Amino acid sequence: MLEMRPDCERCGMDLPADAPGAFICSFECTFCAPCAEALDDRCPNCGGELMDRPTRVGKALAANAASTERRFRA
Repeated sequence: MLEMRPDCERCGMDLPADAPGAFICSFECTFCAPCAEALDDRCPNCGGELMDRPTRVGKALAANAASTERRFRA
């Protein structure tokens, strides 16, 4: 199951689990759409491809909450 990280690792933008606009690599590094585009859809941490992260809504989100651990380091 995806960790569903709450923020962009590059700029800190909030990325709610129930909203589109997040991109992840196979290690679940998470970026917003503008940062993913600026990174040419390549993860700066592992070099992997950044892909659209699926959303988690309704009962699935209630039963499997998104992570609250923020990864952005100012």
